[in-house]
Amino acid sequence: MKMSFRWYGTGHDSVTLKNIQQIPGIKGVITTLYDLPAGEEWSRERIQAMNNEVRNGGLEIYGIESVNIHDAIKIGLPERDEYIERYINTLKNLSDEGINMVCYNFMPVFDWTRTDLAKLRNDGSTVLAYDQNVIDNIQPDKMFESFGQSTNGFELPGWEPERMAKVKELFEMYKDVDEKKLFENLKYFLNAIMPTCEKYGVKMAIHPDDPGWSVFGLPRIIINQDTIQRMVKEVDSPYNGVTLCTGSLGTNPNNNIPEIIRSLEGRIHFAHIRNMKHESKGVFEEAAHLSSDGSMDMFEIVKALYDIGFDGPARPDHGRMIWDEVAMPGYGLYDRALGSQYILGLWEAIGKMSK
Repeated sequence: MKMSFRWYGTGHDSVTLKNIQQIPGIKGVITTLYDLPAGEEWSRERIQAMNNEVRNGGLEIYGIESVNIHDAIKIGLPERDEYIERYINTLKNLSDEGINMVCYNFMPVFDWTRTDLAKLRNDGSTVLAYDQNVIDNIQPDKMFESFGQSTNGFELPGWEPERMAKVKELFEMYKDVDEKKLFENLKYFLNAIMPTCEKYGVKMAIHPDDPGWSVFGLPRIIINQDTIQRMVKEVDSPYNGVTLCTGSLGTNPNNNIPEIIRSLEGRIHFAHIRNMKHESKGVFEEAAHLSSDGSMDMFEIVKALYDIGFDGPARPDHGRMIWDEVAMPGYGLYDRALGSQYILGLWEAIGKMSK
């Protein structure tokens, strides 16, 4: 396992490369060209500049999160082949710069959904939280407004204001897209890009849907062991893999995450490791990474990754906002740094116990 840290880039992130370099055990970042919209081809020059900045900061790029999928591909519009060709060219350009892992998702309209970006916990920290009762009583186009000042002045990935301005239009575009059609469109996309991935050695790592059930009637297709296994079997290439996100899969307490990990040996290309606490059905909040702070057994999750020989990049995922830090919700420095050390400690202990 290669511990990493997500970095949104200069001008978009309160966390600096210097901050990240000082976290023990972290030699690389997961990043993106945050200003480029879905569907735009990434030029070799832009990728090279990003790579150079990270290297000059004493780190390396372990992967990209995300090269976002254009809605034409997800919906299956006639122009999807044009956007797939741009995507293929982007993958080639990334590989030419030595970047060979791409995390992406195939969720319609909203990349992820939470109902509170700053829920106050008893310890005084704030966390991202979800309450299905709130979702059931709000219009989709009002979701972004409900965040109020909780964004701390940062844009939220997947919730950019210009995208939220056309939510009604997006819902209309997806009105005839159900789970079956969305999966077929994912399969079409993967079959189209796999020859390039295999030629250039680029690993595609799909991120599970978050939460793992339909929100506002939108289809969700990567939600549990069965749906993930279907995806990797339908497009059976070692380069067609998964971002094992404990938080997204953990939204459904019925998901046995260590079992899912063991079922995906060789297909987990990236891991998001975090904890969360379930209050009741459809109601949860994110937690510190420590097992006792949430509902997940982090030891068993990390052990499962160790047991299958996982050697890809991993990162601490959403953290609490602690110590009066002002940052993008879920992506502050302090709690994620603490989380990385906890995960690395588990990994070291498991390794020594296994000898």
